[in-house]
Amino acid sequence: MWRDKKIKTILVIILGIAAGILMYVLIEKSDTEASRYIGNKEDDNKTIEEKLAIKIKSANLSTDYVIEQVISDIDKFEFNTINVPVVIEVKDLSSSDMTINKDSKDKAIKLIKKLKGKKINVILEAYPWIDNGSKIETDWLPSDIEAFFENWRNKVLRELVSDIAVPYKVYAVNVASNFVKLEGEEEQWCETIDYVRKDYKGLVTYRINRWDTAVWEQNLLKEYEKKLNYKYFSKVDFISVAAYFGLTNKDTNTTDELAKAIECTTLYDRKQNVKQELKNFYDKWKKPIFFGELGFPKTNGASIAPYDCTYSSVINSVEQAHCFEAYRQVFEKEVWILGFSVFAIGENSDSKKYYPSDESKIIIRDWYKK
Repeated sequence: MWRDKKIKTILVIILGIAAGILMYVLIEKSDTEASRYIGNKEDDNKTIEEKLAIKIKSANLSTDYVIEQVISDIDKFEFNTINVPVVIEVKDLSSSDMTINKDSKDKAIKLIKKLKGKKINVILEAYPWIDNGSKIETDWLPSDIEAFFENWRNKVLRELVSDIAVPYKVYAVNVASNFVKLEGEEEQWCETIDYVRKDYKGLVTYRINRWDTAVWEQNLLKEYEKKLNYKYFSKVDFISVAAYFGLTNKDTNTTDELAKAIECTTLYDRKQNVKQELKNFYDKWKKPIFFGELGFPKTNGASIAPYDCTYSSVINSVEQAHCFEAYRQVFEKEVWILGFSVFAIGENSDSKKYYPSDESKIIIRDWYKK
């Protein structure tokens, strides 16, 4: 009898331990599932029009961003959205294949959880990292276009949508960024946007790179017209533009000079009306325009070649601020402009020439301030 009681006691203990372990596992699983579906619940039932009614005040992240720095920068600049990159490894500029960097993907998920907790919207971007970051995506021309799109859809976008965009309810997915040599593949990009929309119900955008026109060069005007008429713009919810337009031929400028140059550039006497050319996209497609990258190096010549942080080695944080202020003056009150994304935050070491200066911070904080 004593032995039977001992056996029963042991069984009770074992069952108790097993029950405790089972309960722990269920709780952990519940917490994990809950964390995967963190979102701004009040946004879940908003229409596309309601989502687009709120101005986006965003920032792009350096690929080597530090999560703690991102959170600090959000408070510093008062952003309501963050463009989160996931590094896509590409061997060279002719490669048609690519792979998602697991560490970058895991870090993006970790960050997005924190951003959702702060009610910060997320734009998700697949960020090409070509030849270990030594080459830029504007020069990428895959040797096999069909294979590129097959891989981009199935090896990149499908995983980012299923593992990040859908479960974490990100605000928008950027299907591509600055693929200058692939912009003319209209049918392929239309199919790609449709592919993303099959499973993802949030907003979809496509980011085009800046362009040049000149009153004295008809070929440039024809290239712009071709870009304006790409039919995949009919399929996105808003049109993103990397706004690295060359404006003036001077190393330093007043804000007024830069604001005037946005409507009539003085660089090479092109007389490009950047504002009107942007509005033409809105007028044609009835889709708001978003500055998907708006950045200037904090150096002399920031308005000459804003896409090239090596153009000058002379530090000039005020010139960077004047560039931001000019864009703010020209575009802040335009209803057809959805907002902007500052390039770039999340890492502010001395090598980061695009990280906004203290003077620029004041302007960015006040932009769209209620």
